[in-house]
Amino acid sequence: MRPVQRKFYEPSSAPGKGVVWEWENDSGSWTPYDMELCVSIQHAYEKQHPWLDLSSLGFAYLVDFTSMSQTNRQSQRRRRLRRRMDLAYPLIAGAIPKSQSWPVGGGRGGGPGGGPCSCAQCVLVNSTRAASNAILASQRRNAAAGTVRQSNTFAGTSLWSGTGTIGGSNAGNNVGAGGGGGKGENAGGTNFNCSQALVSHTHSHAATINGQNNLNRPGTQRIAVTSNRGAIPPGVPALPVKNLTGSGPVHPAIAGMTGILMCAAGLPVCLTRAPKPILHPPPINKSDMKPVPGVNGIRRKTKKKHLRKGKSPEDVVRRYTEKIKVAPDEDCTICMERLVTSSGYEGVLSHKGIKPEMVGRLGKCKHMYHLLCLVAMYNNGNKDGSLQCPTCKAIYGEKTGTQPPGKMEYHVIPHCLPGYTDVKTIRIVYDIPAGIQTTEHPNPGKKFSARGFPRHCYLPDNEKGRKVLKLLITAWDRRLIFTIGTSSTTGESDTVVWNEIHHKTEFGSNLTGHGYPDPNYLDNVLTELGVQGIGEDNLKD
Repeated sequence: MRPVQRKFYEPSSAPGKGVVWEWENDSGSWTPYDMELCVSIQHAYEKQHPWLDLSSLGFAYLVDFTSMSQTNRQSQRRRRLRRRMDLAYPLIAGAIPKSQSWPVGGGRGGGPGGGPCSCAQCVLVNSTRAASNAILASQRRNAAAGTVRQSNTFAGTSLWSGTGTIGGSNAGNNVGAGGGGGKGENAGGTNFNCSQALVSHTHSHAATINGQNNLNRPGTQRIAVTSNRGAIPPGVPALPVKNLTGSGPVHPAIAGMTGILMCAAGLPVCLTRAPKPILHPPPINKSDMKPVPGVNGIRRKTKKKHLRKGKSPEDVVRRYTEKIKVAPDEDCTICMERLVTSSGYEGVLSHKGIKPEMVGRLGKCKHMYHLLCLVAMYNNGNKDGSLQCPTCKAIYGEKTGTQPPGKMEYHVIPHCLPGYTDVKTIRIVYDIPAGIQTTEHPNPGKKFSARGFPRHCYLPDNEKGRKVLKLLITAWDRRLIFTIGTSSTTGESDTVVWNEIHHKTEFGSNLTGHGYPDPNYLDNVLTELGVQGIGEDNLKD
């Protein structure tokens, strides 16, 4: 939901005179300026200025009234302008109202024979008003009995009440915009008529305020008070509106003003409510949490950093490459120098036994690089004894990450996920506390935050779901699930974030894209795990 507001302008301004300025867009149609710009342009036009500079209003445009064009001061592009005078805005008399429900007012003679209008729009609006007033009347009765505290929002007035004038007069005198009523009339139960709406069937309708007709425009009539507060007119048709379950029709009081007006205009309406994602299953007893079949244990703690002790960078590079005697005449994609020349790191790095001109080929993918470049790449990484090809991302050895210490738990719960109604659910719980960054993190010695923990994630308890769980356990052991960085959601830096292995954190819905049903998720996460070097060969019995 977003707030809305009304803006009032002087009758001498552009909207007061029904004037609007428009510019021609790329498709050849016309787009109106914002109202504030319309007011400024119209003012300069009436003063017979030859041009108007809009830079003072924050726009880099120059309006030329002689050629009726707009010029962009930066690109020098020109667009045509035009001035329309056929738009009518509702006018008011008296003081500007502080608050006003729509529709407002009451009177006599709206429909045939002095009764309320019988058009579909008015019938629907009247029934909604009566229903809301009945609710408020019930609240007042309960409040008087001391059972319910009355809401300040509706205290002392009806949601659809016509009480009070634009100037704030008492309900016992004249009623608000839309018609005048005599003293003693029950304004709270006033019927709405299409001819009194500020926005109604045609633009020619206007509002009568304190008995004064708006510019004597046609369409303004007074209607009689025929219904009592709280009474729902008999025979009111329900709105042809579908709700979330696909059923319908519904009562007008449920559909709301937007649904009423759209139905009156003959437009299809589907009643929805801003749904909240179902993040967690119903409460579960510990006795109902069962171990995952085929998976040992129910808990893992972060292992210490994987280091190949006693192995130098040169030893790691030599382990996964083979020396090339005759290098091809192509680029090394690390230093961008030709392989037939020396490494771009010559003079920057110096390692015993590795000369700048030596070239090696990785064992599995066969991509070739300067050996000194591979050493430099390894030194800039996690130094965990593994190499990753910068071209195809193939991993050599066991890749580990920089995940902070924490705990991972997993078990089966007796609930089903959408799309997997025939199996139970595997729940994974990650818990990482805040702490201090170490030398492997972006800002050693600085505190890092851990928002949203413990984090609950879900998998179907089937064969593929258990396979994904086993590989996620391996990724957790290798510290690849989380890392420390900048959150793409909040923009916070030095915080624990996901590390490119997607998880489903929504249990019973998929409103955020992080839930079920998602038939491709298990295959996608297996691919993401493979990119981290975790695949079929890592599955443990």
